[in-house]
Amino acid sequence: MEQFQEKARQAWTWTRAQAVRVAGVAWTKAVALYRRGHAHLMTLPPVRRALVLGLWSFLAVLALVILYMLLLIPLTPSIHDLRQARAAAPSTMVSADGEELARFDQGLQERVTLKQISPNVISALISTEDHRFYDHHGIDFTRTAGAVLHTAGGNPQGGSTITQQLARNMFPEEIGRSRNLNRKLKELITALKIEATYSKTEILEAYLNTVPFLYNTYGIEMAARTYFDKPASRLDILESATLVGMLKGTNYYNPVGNPERSLQRRNVVLGQMRKHDVIDEARYRQLIKRPLRLHFERQSERAQSDSHFTAYVRKWLIDWADENDYNLERDGLIVHTTLDQDLQQAAERAVERQANALQAIADVEWSRAGVPSSTSTGMYAGMQGGSVPFDYFWKSHPALLDAFVRESGDYRKLTAAGATPDDALAQLKGDRAFMAALRKSKTRLEAGFAAMDPATGAVRAWVGSRDFAREQFDHVSQAARQPGSTFKPIVYGAALEKGLSPEHVYRDAVMDIKASDGTIWRPTDMSGTTGRDMTMRDGLVYSKNTITAQVMQDVGLPPIIKLARALGIRDSKLEKVPSLALGTSPVTLLEMVNAYASIAAQGEARLPFVVTHITDREGKVIARFGEDKPQRAMKAESAATLTDMMRGVIDRGTGTAIRSRFGIRSDVAGKSGTTQNNADGWFILMHPELVGGAWVGFNDARVTMRSNYWGQGGHNAVLVVGDFFKTALDTGKLSRDAIFPGGKPPPPLRHVEPVDEPADEPVEEPGDLLQEGAPAAPLAMPAEGEGGQESHGKAVPEAAPAPAPLPLPSD
Repeated sequence: MEQFQEKARQAWTWTRAQAVRVAGVAWTKAVALYRRGHAHLMTLPPVRRALVLGLWSFLAVLALVILYMLLLIPLTPSIHDLRQARAAAPSTMVSADGEELARFDQGLQERVTLKQISPNVISALISTEDHRFYDHHGIDFTRTAGAVLHTAGGNPQGGSTITQQLARNMFPEEIGRSRNLNRKLKELITALKIEATYSKTEILEAYLNTVPFLYNTYGIEMAARTYFDKPASRLDILESATLVGMLKGTNYYNPVGNPERSLQRRNVVLGQMRKHDVIDEARYRQLIKRPLRLHFERQSERAQSDSHFTAYVRKWLIDWADENDYNLERDGLIVHTTLDQDLQQAAERAVERQANALQAIADVEWSRAGVPSSTSTGMYAGMQGGSVPFDYFWKSHPALLDAFVRESGDYRKLTAAGATPDDALAQLKGDRAFMAALRKSKTRLEAGFAAMDPATGAVRAWVGSRDFAREQFDHVSQAARQPGSTFKPIVYGAALEKGLSPEHVYRDAVMDIKASDGTIWRPTDMSGTTGRDMTMRDGLVYSKNTITAQVMQDVGLPPIIKLARALGIRDSKLEKVPSLALGTSPVTLLEMVNAYASIAAQGEARLPFVVTHITDREGKVIARFGEDKPQRAMKAESAATLTDMMRGVIDRGTGTAIRSRFGIRSDVAGKSGTTQNNADGWFILMHPELVGGAWVGFNDARVTMRSNYWGQGGHNAVLVVGDFFKTALDTGKLSRDAIFPGGKPPPPLRHVEPVDEPADEPVEEPGDLLQEGAPAAPLAMPAEGEGGQESHGKAVPEAAPAPAPLPLPSD
């Protein structure tokens, strides 16, 4: 080894000496050459000496420019890049059954062939932008030299050919738009490559399809539809001249915003067409007298077809494309998602139908002092027309209304402009339109629904709100709300993992529970306690807070939190306080559905995923997803026992509406959830082939369902879930005969009452969930942008406290 190192040192010493010697020789010769040249130069007459010196300087600069251009060649788009850009197509997002869901368009663009473009456009373009287009090879040296002379004289002019402009349009990031020599040289090199690769016809076609116009439109076809409400093939000479004239400055010569400038510029284009004999003098004189005659029709944004699901996938895909060097707007990728269109449509219809019904209930119940008493949604729908929605709510909550006004962006703007808080409040309360919009937004009931395949983790349906166009805030992945009793199966699952039997007995009684900080918590059930013994199984079936709290004591908080993380609640913070067992730590709906899916999969946890694979424009698969091995979250026997306990929730507990209202007789299990003051309603149902869950509530938790009956998740969120699963089973998307391991189909139901539930059904009310030190309930969706609190995708608590529930009239 030492001999090898010694030889390496000797070789390096010799190489360095040779390099120094060669460099010394080269430097000596260069100095000698410079001296001879300088001596010869000094022998020349002064005028000739100046000419020779100028020529040498020019040649030196030219040599440096050529050398720099050679260095830039590998830094400019390659021939492969040119072909990819010319064949650019937006990537497409499709459902699992191949139906298009969304496109990654670069604005509004529709490509057409040159034959589909009016000859008037081509004549106007070449006459104005590049009249020697068919004579040069990408660079018009005559025009470039003229532009340099004019610019040097203080009259800046552009000398770019159509091919150079196309280079900028095709590669805006690689070339840039800064006015400097580096950008110009990159543009020249790319233009030469384009001319060497494509015909003049192909260059014109590519240019006219990529040139940007205003209003998020690209290409001549969309421009023709936007400004003249016709296809590019039907543009007349005046319309063509108007659009070509905009290319000098789309905003400055915008015919909508600056019609006078646009008219003048259009006539300049006509003048260029006259100059190059496209039209004669008489025709020119006739045309310049005519008005613009726009038929402006702004094209609808294709993004309106987006949903919460596609918006979520878009965000994920942008990060993936950046990491893997793909351009979603140009590379024509096909993104195959997990969404099942039939199930998605069933979910959308369920959310629309049942959220409308629940909105009617909330509107009617809060419209008067007395609360109607009915388990029929139809009765409230009939009363809605004769009621003033939430009239009694606002009359009985004046302080809350003032708080809503003070939390608005308009209030912050007024106070920032110098208005006193009292004056700003009075001004806004006097604004009828503002107050009507505020009341309506605060009292609009919202809902979210998600469904995933427990066997794979594939998301099959996703509805983030009642209307994506109106409410982009996603109640599936963004809204973190208290899950209430839907968290309890995790507590009981941890107990089963510890070895406790579902028949383990507890006393149904209120007990003092001491938290780690010394505070005392006394969880209760609003329906009262019996003082009798109750099994752990029945504690879950009837959603008893008193029993669940005792189970939590026997198990301990760390195992409960560990199991929750393993099952799928990975991002939301879980507070280490006793009330966690009753669902006081906010989580997202997607996390809860994921946790239940892990239980349904016999304790095997899979991360939810939304894309199965991505193919390129030739159909070759370039990436696959959702193939990670599942992680064991809990023992299979524990998961099977917990599933059986949750069957009881459906058969005889707080989820009986699944059977009685919707007539679902399949082997299903689930759990409802309700939070303090009926702020949140939850219901999650497990079928062997699919797990689906819903959340129902108001964006601001200070607005709630009024009655305890309709405030329960087993009466509100269950409507969405039951509606969805009934459709999925009736249409054959889910098997009626599928059975969980160890289960058996329930006996046939002799009579189904589709509207009313039994009067003596078990009720689930949140009881006293409040605990000192426990996290506060999230009170609102993210604050408004003007100075609002940043949410980072989570619900943001508002400053004002939640109002005490109003006393309900006795029957």
